[in-house]
Amino acid sequence: MSTKRVLVVYGSKHGATAGIAEQIGTSLREDGIDAVVAPAGEVRDIRGYDGVVLGGSLYAGRWNGRARRCAQRNSRQLKDCPVWLFSSGPVDSSAEQHDIPPVRAVARQMRRLGARDHITFGGSITAGTPGLLARALVREGKGGDFRNPERIQAWAHHIGAELTAAD
Repeated sequence: MSTKRVLVVYGSKHGATAGIAEQIGTSLREDGIDAVVAPAGEVRDIRGYDGVVLGGSLYAGRWNGRARRCAQRNSRQLKDCPVWLFSSGPVDSSAEQHDIPPVRAVARQMRRLGARDHITFGGSITAGTPGLLARALVREGKGGDFRNPERIQAWAHHIGAELTAAD
């Protein structure tokens, strides 16, 4: 049995989605999987991986453009390997309370790539998040970090179990 290799790719505007991707990579490594975490804008070739996890931040109902372009650029190879997608974005507890279906562009990518699963995680807007909108939301008391590490880890371990069961 050889070690499985997984590429965890993310499109993140201010770092919250990158943090989720790093947590996924750490959890997969705990499962004995060689996980590489990389920004979507830098991924040109996914050959040599046994699976890909691709995530993007959500802004105004739109999936991160770098994540979208990475999926399009690598679509031929992604169709031939196991793929899981995630989104991050709601800056409230809604992602904890119920499953949030993928936005239209992500649902389209899921169908195109034959993705095995999609999950939406809470996002994060804090005082350190750049931008006028972020500062306004924090000022109005609508900011916070709604990423749930236990939920992220559980999902990553689910992926790890699927990959190792394929042996």
